[in-house]
Amino acid sequence: MVMRSRYDVVIVGGGHNGLVAAAYLARAGQSVLVLEQAATTGGAAVSARVFDGVDVRLSRYSYLVSLLPERIVGDLGLRFRTRKRRISSYTPAGSSGLLIDNRSPAVTRDSFVRVTGSEREFTAWQRFYAMTGEVARAVFPTLTEPLPTADRLRRRVGGRVWEDLFERPLGETIEEYFADDVVRGVVFTDALIGTFTHAHDPSLAQNRCFLYHVIGGGTGDWDVPVGGMGALTDALADAARAAGAELVTGTEVTGVATDGRTAAVDFAGAVAGTVVARYVLVNASPAEAARLLGEPADRKPEGAQLKINMVLDRLPRLRDPAVTAQDAFAGTFHIAETYEQLAQAYREAAAGRLPALPPAEIYCHTLTDPGIAAGSARHTLTLFGLHTPARLFESDPDAAKQAAVTASLDALDSVLAEPVRECLARDVHGAPCLEAATPVDLERALRLPGGHIFHGDLSFPYRTGPGDTPAQRWGVATGHANVLRCGAGAVRGGGVSGIGGHNAAMAVLEETAAQRPGNAG
Repeated sequence: MVMRSRYDVVIVGGGHNGLVAAAYLARAGQSVLVLEQAATTGGAAVSARVFDGVDVRLSRYSYLVSLLPERIVGDLGLRFRTRKRRISSYTPAGSSGLLIDNRSPAVTRDSFVRVTGSEREFTAWQRFYAMTGEVARAVFPTLTEPLPTADRLRRRVGGRVWEDLFERPLGETIEEYFADDVVRGVVFTDALIGTFTHAHDPSLAQNRCFLYHVIGGGTGDWDVPVGGMGALTDALADAARAAGAELVTGTEVTGVATDGRTAAVDFAGAVAGTVVARYVLVNASPAEAARLLGEPADRKPEGAQLKINMVLDRLPRLRDPAVTAQDAFAGTFHIAETYEQLAQAYREAAAGRLPALPPAEIYCHTLTDPGIAAGSARHTLTLFGLHTPARLFESDPDAAKQAAVTASLDALDSVLAEPVRECLARDVHGAPCLEAATPVDLERALRLPGGHIFHGDLSFPYRTGPGDTPAQRWGVATGHANVLRCGAGAVRGGGVSGIGGHNAAMAVLEETAAQRPGNAG
């Protein structure tokens, strides 16, 4: 039940960003109410036992952690850990494959020579990722600070690197560094996660997506959440409650009215009523915020990914005799992701057709965290497909999804020594342990607009407008002084980071501190 009629802060949505904001604000002495329409908190960052009788905790939607700052974990005292993946990636190439081993430059170099015929691409790889590492160390610490201006961030990054990653299409930079089609593709995939674009897109959507994928933690590493993604949101919910925040689930916010100083929040469901708040933080998409405020929304974004979750009795055998399945699947396993294959798949999808060879990435979390399989020998396998925009699924969602799943599994089989379907575990009903979600499914299940996992295309992490208010300085402003964004739609939002929630909380605390008697402003 809702304990008060008035709160300092009401948070719409109990995803991980909303929980971060709730914990920070409640720890600072604010009265905080979180209203979540689903039966549990967590949003897309949840774990679930998806298949009847199969004791495996899948990270059902979000699946890896890179952007979550240690500052947030430490500030909130979270009991949450990640584990690094020894293997960065494996990309089948003919009868061989490109293996990037985080712990062995020698193994990586030998793999480059086998696939490309010389050490040239390996040397270029080292130069390129030394450059992105410098960018990560310069940019990542700013994500939990007030937004820098573009000029300030440019000075931190350096002029030539700024041009390579912030000003010209990423394809030009990749093509300058690398000559090999496989290597170019492996680099470019980080620009396409949840983003439907191409290497030479003048909008630079690909650059923005790439940037967030190489700066996480100041290293660009993508780590496995111990216990599954739900371990993070469980820890955040515990921290918020321990600080005094009220979390109410099964209750949907139906409207928000504000005069800029106070807001009335209507809600219905397991609990129904209206409360008054000084601030409303919206941990939902900008489109959802507009709907709640009774305002027109911007153009609807379009998600572009296919997610397939599987549980296997055993890992499939590879065609490559030089690499074990345990190594190949321990990192990111690339399928049909050479530079030209990615370009061809984009052209087909842009023309309204499912790519004949859908590009995808595979992740096996149990090789890094066996505990999520409860001590069994089974493995989780997550396939994240690219260039499958929502438009392909809108007219006949079920048939289009089945076609996309079949094509994606066939593409995976094309680089294996045995069909992955023969390795699938079965639930208690005898059904194969496989579930799939398209952008249409994600919109229905999680209210992601257009199924877009970032609520819309990512933005560069600098300020482009005024910085007159705390909300503007922290990148969480809306058109209303006391309604703030605190989810993926905030500047620097997107991914499992908690940054949107942290920054919304900081904006509220900065403004309330300035309003105390005796303080200027």
